Amino acid sequence: MVTSEEREFDDLLLMLKETRGFDFTGYKRSTLQRRVARRLEALKLETTGEYRDYLELEPGEFAILFDSLLINVTGFFRDPQAWQVFRARAVPAVLAAKAGGRAIRAWSAGCATGEEACSLAITLAEELGLDEFRERVKIYGTDLDEKALHVARTAVYDERKLADMPPELRDKYFEQVDTGFAFRRDLRRQLIFGRNDLTRDAPISGVDLLLARNTLMYFNAETQLNIVRKFHFALADPGYLFLGKAEMLLDHGDKFEPVDLRVRLFRKIPQPASGARIGWNSPPAHAEKSTRLPRLQSAALASGPVAQITLDASGRLALLNTRAEVLFGLRPRDVGSPFQDLEVSYRPVELRSLIEQAELDLRTVELHDVAWRRPGTQEPSIFDVAVVPLMDRTGGLVGVTVNFHDVTRYRRLRDELEHANKELEHAYEELQSLNEELETTNEELQSTNEELETTNEELQSTNEELETMNEELQSSNDELQQINETLNARTLELDRANQFVASVVRSLGDVVVVVDRDLRVLLWSPAAEELWGLRADEAHGCALPSLDIGLPLDPLLPVMRLVLDGEPAAAGQGDPASVEAVNRRGRPVRLAVTLAPLHEDDASVQGLILVMSGE
Repeated sequence: MVTSEEREFDDLLLMLKETRGFDFTGYKRSTLQRRVARRLEALKLETTGEYRDYLELEPGEFAILFDSLLINVTGFFRDPQAWQVFRARAVPAVLAAKAGGRAIRAWSAGCATGEEACSLAITLAEELGLDEFRERVKIYGTDLDEKALHVARTAVYDERKLADMPPELRDKYFEQVDTGFAFRRDLRRQLIFGRNDLTRDAPISGVDLLLARNTLMYFNAETQLNIVRKFHFALADPGYLFLGKAEMLLDHGDKFEPVDLRVRLFRKIPQPASGARIGWNSPPAHAEKSTRLPRLQSAALASGPVAQITLDASGRLALLNTRAEVLFGLRPRDVGSPFQDLEVSYRPVELRSLIEQAELDLRTVELHDVAWRRPGTQEPSIFDVAVVPLMDRTGGLVGVTVNFHDVTRYRRLRDELEHANKELEHAYEELQSLNEELETTNEELQSTNEELETTNEELQSTNEELETMNEELQSSNDELQQINETLNARTLELDRANQFVASVVRSLGDVVVVVDRDLRVLLWSPAAEELWGLRADEAHGCALPSLDIGLPLDPLLPVMRLVLDGEPAAAGQGDPASVEAVNRRGRPVRLAVTLAPLHEDDASVQGLILVMSGE
């Protein structure tokens, strides 16, 4: 029963065929399903139907899908041991057959990005020499993937692709360019790349060497049979077919014979011309009736391992051996009976028509894989039946021999071998897929490693900068420490100076007030606190006229302005002025106020010093 998922997958393949011209119906379904499943997983989709709708909405996904389905796994001289055998056994034979300077044609089917076509070109150039290669060789590379063919046409490969190639060959056949290494242009002209669908397009004919390495394994059995027929037609005589490790040609022994099965190198078997027949040994001309056969001939016939029945010209049973008696339940008394009256004439297979055809055409008629379940057995036996006409010296027909070859054991072995080969192909496909995934993962890890190396370098650089900044901060900290020590020393000096000034001011006993040019209080002596009842911290920074104390400033302000302006002979400068004031208890007191300028180092006047003493 066909499931909905299988119907959706068939619809997807039909869509690819109708809209994009890619027919994947001949490919192995399990491989296609596995590759599509990877896209579903990458896009977080559940069913093939959802993916088909996604393709209609996102046409760019077609290119990604084709890259996934058309697995382009190749390389230069892939499997070097196989290439050595190919060069030692196939190439010399073709060159010998093409003596006299005749052209040599080769075809790389499923060439992907062109590495194997270039490998074949290098191999032939090494055998022929560069000049003769350019004159005689033409190599055709075909593939279904246009993107891969574009790479093959440019023939530029990065250093990783050429890593396994011997350095002398790389230097001889490749030229370094900005993007990598390019195959020599004078030899590149002998390589022609084009699109070819092995399942539908006609093959390139008349080729001497055909490379299709790991190409057949992606197709089902029916499509493989069709492609192998095309390969046989395409090859000249002698022609050599070079396949991949997973491809055996077990069912095509009539078309190709193995040259070296280990490396999958085969040679074309020429087909016989039309009308040719395979000869068979005729019975001795002096044969007589079975009743008069010599004892030796009778014993040899009776003990033969193949069931054999002989009919005379009239269609009666003339001879049979022991094997036939046991196999078909015949008895010696059946000799002389009309053959059509015997059960063996129609079981295990209808023999009368075959006998008539052999007598009419005078040639052997064969019938293969005849299945027959004998009475009392559980499994059927398989026979190859051969009906051979018997003729005398004059060419007249004297009878017919029917041979039953029991090939049950060989058929089972062949079936087991085919089954094992299919399992091996499936295992190889899985291994190939895993290898691709591992290679992709390796490339991703390589990229990640490069990013980590770059990040490490950046971190190292940042660490060095931080270390430099740390040293600079340490140096700045040392300088600040020195400045702090200097400031502490200056502060101690200032404290001592302030203490000295305060001691001097206290020792004077008079009221001392120091103001700046704006008449803001800079110093307020203890005697001033006692006289006016205002603490130093309350007076400090305040304008002297704004203080609510009993000191009349109106008679003093003109003189104070003159002193601040630096008049050399300001009125009252140095001479005490007498003013009537009121102390903190509200009692009147007469004060003698002496004004003195406050000089800076440059002799400029920065404020006033008022010294007030009671009269």
